[in-house]
Amino acid sequence: MENAALLKAIIDNAIDGIITIDGRGIVETINPSACKLFLYAPEEVIGNNISMLMPTPYKENHDHYIGRYQQTREAHIIGIGREVTGLRKDGTMFPFRLAVSEVQFAERKIFTGFIHDLSREKEAEEQLRDYAAHLEDLVESRTASLKESVMALEQAKEEVSSSLVKEKELGSLKSRFVSMASHEFRTPLSAIQLSAALIEKYAQPYDNDNIRKHVSKIKGSVGILTGILNDFLSLEKLEAGKIDAVCSPFNLVTFAEEITDELQLVAKQNQHIIYQHTGTANIVNLDQNLLRHCVTNLIGNAIKYSGENTFIEFNTEIAPGQCVINIRDNGIGIPETDQKHLFEAFFRAHNTGNIPGTGLGLNIVARYAHLMNGRIDFKSDVNQGTSFTITFQTV
Repeated sequence: MENAALLKAIIDNAIDGIITIDGRGIVETINPSACKLFLYAPEEVIGNNISMLMPTPYKENHDHYIGRYQQTREAHIIGIGREVTGLRKDGTMFPFRLAVSEVQFAERKIFTGFIHDLSREKEAEEQLRDYAAHLEDLVESRTASLKESVMALEQAKEEVSSSLVKEKELGSLKSRFVSMASHEFRTPLSAIQLSAALIEKYAQPYDNDNIRKHVSKIKGSVGILTGILNDFLSLEKLEAGKIDAVCSPFNLVTFAEEITDELQLVAKQNQHIIYQHTGTANIVNLDQNLLRHCVTNLIGNAIKYSGENTFIEFNTEIAPGQCVINIRDNGIGIPETDQKHLFEAFFRAHNTGNIPGTGLGLNIVARYAHLMNGRIDFKSDVNQGTSFTITFQTV
């Protein structure tokens, strides 16, 4: 008696619904959780065929199985171990996972159904899909707006480059754009990036390839937009005189190896960044943040403008009175007619095609190098590659 009472208490307090039926499909017991799911009182279900809890086509199929049982006395229970749909008393339907076990009891067979409600899981999946689609639309809209603004700046520069007055007007236009971009894009981009990361985290239990694909697309687009925005903000700070070099001693080899490892992760297929240091000294006195921006930009360009299955050489050297950093690739090169304009803001070589960029990177690198008492030189041939060298005078 004590064991029977314990079993009844367990069934009555189970989170999932539990229903037992005989071989003809007649309900013998139903626990409180199942009553709550189907909105029936126990007396409304017990003694009736289980098909009363099934919508079409499950009901019709069940009636067919019962008819066959009456002829053959062989039971056939549908929905074992899979998702099915239940019919509530008020006519609404809900998804659940059904597991059925056969039990020999008192010289007869009874069948126990375990019902796990999937309503919340299905609603969460739908909300994640809707939110991912909303974020994708938002990123596309912001991208189009930012591209239009950048194109407007480039067109304005071409129209006013021949006049000093017009050049000042362009500077004012750029300053207004950067101010607008800082307020109008940085905050929503940060929110989109955070939301994408949260979606990726919350979607892990559902193992949905579509969600992963769209989240990856969102994060990639946000990364591109953030890079463009950072270029504009750096240029605005340089022109306003808000950036100064803060130099301190650090290990150049360790610094360069860290950058090499980071950028190797984003290199193209079979692109290899080969780093080598010359000399026994390894300590330099420079601004790490500004130098990191310079080296990352130059190696990033080498990755971007070189093909797969190529090598990118990254060399450092500390000699008496100077520090030399060299990045060499064998990419598309720079046309000779474009080389004199290479470090101008917003300028891009004519052979870059559809490769993305703002035309600000090399201008910023040259100005950062100058702040650290350095200069940048280059050599390039079309389809042969490009070599950039930054030389810093040291004490």
